[in-house]
Amino acid sequence: MPQVKKGIVKFAPNRVWRTYLGGRVLDQIEGRAKPEDGHYPEDWIGSVVEARNPGQRPSGEGLARIEGESDLVFRDLLRLDSEALLGSDLDWEESLQRLPLVKYLDSATRLHFQVHPTSDFARQKLGATAGKTEAYVILKIRDEVRDPYIYAGFQRSPSRSQLKTWIEEQDISAIESCFDPIPVKEGDVFFIPGSRPHALGPGILMLEIMEPSDLAVRFEFEREGYVIPEQARFMGRDLETALDVFNFEPVSTESFRRSPKRIEEDETGHLDELIGYDLTSCFSVRRRHVKGYVEKSVSDFHYIIVESGSGEARLENFTTNLHRWERFFCPAGIDTIGFQSESGMTLLECYPSKK
Repeated sequence: MPQVKKGIVKFAPNRVWRTYLGGRVLDQIEGRAKPEDGHYPEDWIGSVVEARNPGQRPSGEGLARIEGESDLVFRDLLRLDSEALLGSDLDWEESLQRLPLVKYLDSATRLHFQVHPTSDFARQKLGATAGKTEAYVILKIRDEVRDPYIYAGFQRSPSRSQLKTWIEEQDISAIESCFDPIPVKEGDVFFIPGSRPHALGPGILMLEIMEPSDLAVRFEFEREGYVIPEQARFMGRDLETALDVFNFEPVSTESFRRSPKRIEEDETGHLDELIGYDLTSCFSVRRRHVKGYVEKSVSDFHYIIVESGSGEARLENFTTNLHRWERFFCPAGIDTIGFQSESGMTLLECYPSKK
């Protein structure tokens, strides 16, 4: 396990099948000869979560693998060297439950209308260990998309019986009328609590950070010719249980938008908190701007994604180059890590749930 000894773990691309179309930008990032949209619009970064896809899918789909070690599953690596990677405070399985699910998501079309359960609902009603509160960091907008947006809400709430009828009849125009589009641009940050229905618009590449689960109520059944099978619509439950997931209280669009909070600044750059533990205990997200050399202490394991620019990561006698879109795991078993960039580099740091 040479990469563990060096201190960081880089991830190979980990494309995951989904019910909607996208992925062309991810193909470009990976350097594929013929980039195109299809049913692999997501790249799950360092994932220890298996995808819940309909039909006969490969075993272990969604589990991340290590760069240069195609047979090595990241979850197995964590089990083999849990103290160095995750620390000694908790056992291996408890520590895994703290890891957020982090992914690149690249949409070619508007996603299905969906809603995710809260942590409490998932534990009490579904027998799951996590719900699916999530955050978005907008990374790139496709050139051809003039008015990128997301939906999150409701802004005009239906009654439970109205929504049930619309879902049964698949009256999508009625469902869509409950939302106002929320304009998005590169760099924007949004927080979507569990229980709030939502849909991502077309042409958006984003980093999505969420609780470690793939639980979703998909209450729009068809997009771009693909019809979601019945068993994949309501998490394997019935419509009444699915309706229990929704928060029907109306909410403003701006309540989902988060403004960065500056927490450090000097001549080598600055550090902004995007999602803090005061907002959710599920995860925390920070954006670090590096210009020159900066060294930071490591208080907990976390993921790091190169949002823009390039540079180096330095640990003791080990140095590795970093380029835009690269992603890696920073383990608990190191004290400090340094970053160097003369031209400027921006990193997204995704931390686990609170202990």
